[in-house]
Amino acid sequence: MVPSSQVVPSSEAVPVFVRLAAHPVRWRLLGELAAGDHRVRELTERLGQPQNLVSYHLRLLRDGGLVTTRRSSFDARDSYYHLDLDQCAGALSTTASSLHPALRPSTPAVPSGARVLFACTGNSARSPMAEALLRHRTDGRLDVTSAGSHPKPELHPTAILVLRKEFGLDLAGMRPRHLDSVAGRRFDYVITLCDKVREVCPEFDDATVRSHWSIPDPATASGSDDYEAFARIAVEIDTRVRHLLPVLAANHSGGHRD
Repeated sequence: MVPSSQVVPSSEAVPVFVRLAAHPVRWRLLGELAAGDHRVRELTERLGQPQNLVSYHLRLLRDGGLVTTRRSSFDARDSYYHLDLDQCAGALSTTASSLHPALRPSTPAVPSGARVLFACTGNSARSPMAEALLRHRTDGRLDVTSAGSHPKPELHPTAILVLRKEFGLDLAGMRPRHLDSVAGRRFDYVITLCDKVREVCPEFDDATVRSHWSIPDPATASGSDDYEAFARIAVEIDTRVRHLLPVLAANHSGGHRD
């Protein structure tokens, strides 16, 4: 006979994450957004559902704190939807632990062997920060690079300062490079970090996984201190990098893909 202390009372409310994720449309939306940021029309096409239905379920996910939106820096009439993986991780951990402590998630393995390209317009802040943070979090075990469609002459000094002060990383030796400089190279993952470069990023190998992170340029942020804007963006990029690690670990346990 199962001890009563291990039985979930029937009167206990179903966890919010379970209620939100249990609907087939919302579950598919979570799956699409887990791979990267998307606009409503893209989600409508991927799900094969009418836009009003998709928008309705996106609103519920937003109200539940799992999804956020941000205006596109390429076309302000558009918005990108983003899955807050930290919120999902916390909700999933709470849900699992409510059934049994043994169901708490374990720490994922460190990936190795993957080839990753980060791209933004100027390659002076967002993409080099992502490059440095991913290399740091994988102990240099990945082939990570970054490039831009219209690279700046130098890295932004505040980007260098923020990564040194907040993460202990030195970007002083890095220089912006053009996307043309990586043409012909094979990448397992190409991740665009700004809405503008997403529209012009060249195609790579058919096996390359493309993903988009809709992140504003901290150099154009208004209403905040320059350092604060860069620090906020660096934290967001680091969060996304941390959530990329389990994906890389699942697909790359060592060596490059053929």
